[in-house]
Amino acid sequence: MHSKVAVLLKKIATFVGYFNKHTATFMEKNLIDEVKAKANIWLNGDYDAQTKQKVQEMLSASDTTELVESFYKDLEFGTGGLRGIMGVGTNRMNIYTVGAATQGLANYLHKNFGKNADIKVVVGHDCRNNSRLFAETTANIFSANGIKVFLFENLRPTPEISFAIRHLGCQSGVVVTASHNPKEYNGYKAYWEDGAQVIPPHDTGIIAEVNKIKSIKEIKFQGNPALIQTIGEDVDSVFLEKIKKLSLSPDIVAKQKDLKIVYTPIHGTGITLIPRALKMFGFENIISVDAQNVISGDFPTVLSPNPEEPAAMKLAVEKAKEVDADIVMASDPDADRMGIAVKNDKGEWILVNGNQTAQMFVYYLIRRNKELKRLKGNEYIVKTIVTTEQIAAIAKKFNVPYFDVYTGFKWIAAVMREQEGKKTYIGGGEESYGFLVEDFVRDKDAVSACVMIAEITAWAKQNGMTIYELLQDIYLEFGFSKEKGISVVKKGKDGAEAIKKMMSDFRSTPPVKIAGSRVVTIKDYASLRCMDIVSGSTSQMEMPETANVLQYFTEDGTKISVRPSGTEPKIKFYIEVRLPLKNRNEFDAVNAAAEEKINAVKASLGL
Repeated sequence: MHSKVAVLLKKIATFVGYFNKHTATFMEKNLIDEVKAKANIWLNGDYDAQTKQKVQEMLSASDTTELVESFYKDLEFGTGGLRGIMGVGTNRMNIYTVGAATQGLANYLHKNFGKNADIKVVVGHDCRNNSRLFAETTANIFSANGIKVFLFENLRPTPEISFAIRHLGCQSGVVVTASHNPKEYNGYKAYWEDGAQVIPPHDTGIIAEVNKIKSIKEIKFQGNPALIQTIGEDVDSVFLEKIKKLSLSPDIVAKQKDLKIVYTPIHGTGITLIPRALKMFGFENIISVDAQNVISGDFPTVLSPNPEEPAAMKLAVEKAKEVDADIVMASDPDADRMGIAVKNDKGEWILVNGNQTAQMFVYYLIRRNKELKRLKGNEYIVKTIVTTEQIAAIAKKFNVPYFDVYTGFKWIAAVMREQEGKKTYIGGGEESYGFLVEDFVRDKDAVSACVMIAEITAWAKQNGMTIYELLQDIYLEFGFSKEKGISVVKKGKDGAEAIKKMMSDFRSTPPVKIAGSRVVTIKDYASLRCMDIVSGSTSQMEMPETANVLQYFTEDGTKISVRPSGTEPKIKFYIEVRLPLKNRNEFDAVNAAAEEKINAVKASLGL
């Protein structure tokens, strides 16, 4: 009997294997057929000769990988706009995918403001390859649709585009940038009339209009030069004057004007304004990293132009050692993010992460405003849900309200818009190296962040501290916290499916313990449910919309957040652990213990 069952099971297994193999083969063939059909539309349509040649090469190649990756889907215009690898195809950044996005946005602007309305937009771009081409394409399409365009003369920081939208009274704006992504990427970010990236209902409204564009014949590529106005220094000077007025300690800056500041733009747009802004603030000793002052979309001195990564900061740190600098700062290619390096108590140069920088910003901004008697009781700060809870602790101690929002500065900007005329914005930030200390910009700003971190360094020095010692003092006052961000990269179609499965598994089988500590609370922002594991109760969270984010909180104060990136092919894990710290002498031991704890958390999560 057992042998008959075994034979039957073996036959079933053989059949299942045969079925799966042939089903996979069929599905793969079906995908290839669909991809070839889409590619042939490009081959035979009204596309330029160079594009058609590349499509033909992909169709003729024996290896179909590039063909599939280029055409297996349409590059999605999401809530943040477009971002993807540059190249030919529906799933690539090129003048046709940019054109469809712009035509859809133009159609939505007419629909929202009225067909005969006097609609104006700002268009800017970063240093990336094809960025100027995409920006000019965007400007031409807007103008062809009867929309007035203010086009920056050349590359400019993203925050200046946000400022210009408000300053020039525009209804929208576009920045061509892929932020700190590798050199093969480019992107397209859409902004609304408040200078912030679009949020509901306009994001879905724009997406719907973009998705209606089914043929390049619907895109008006032929621009109207009469409706395109070049801008540059006329906006730069106004923007920088407003940045200059942000200083809370001009007298201290005057005393510390020789502070040694090493700054690098990492080949990007920061070079256009940040050194100038530092000098206007009163700092006279700005030291360049000459090799990285070269504007280039190839980012020749780095593998990735991301100030979060030690390799991107290497040349700047070497320069800091050479000149015995007080601080190192770097901006990413579109100068909306800032990273810093400081010297520790052993004389070693270390990178300061985004959470630590955000703590110092919030601490200084609140404390200094209090010292200057500027706190009137209606001020507030904003942080994102994945950013350190230290910021909440600082705000609470100073009795300054804070808002917790989703990842992305558009949500910080949304709070600013809601509170405008009611409360005073002091500052906001997120762990991913984005900070904003002013209200006349509605996106993260490395220009103001650089001048403010320089002022904080000067203030600390004037008070007998290094900026590293200031950070330690914050830990002593508010408790020690250590955070680590981990990104698991999953590229292409298979990667997207793997990320989706990981999130599904975390939801269906949530961890009971993490690093030996019991999970007591689970927040699922996809359902907006907060689950108290101890009591078994569930409450509803108040957020503007749902999001694919999970958070786990444990008994010992550990916080873990998990979310797929909205702009990159990766799933992100944010780990925060807390330990007691009694004095500076314990700092290294506590820091090491926290690192061990983070490693234990990673092991628990299978990372």
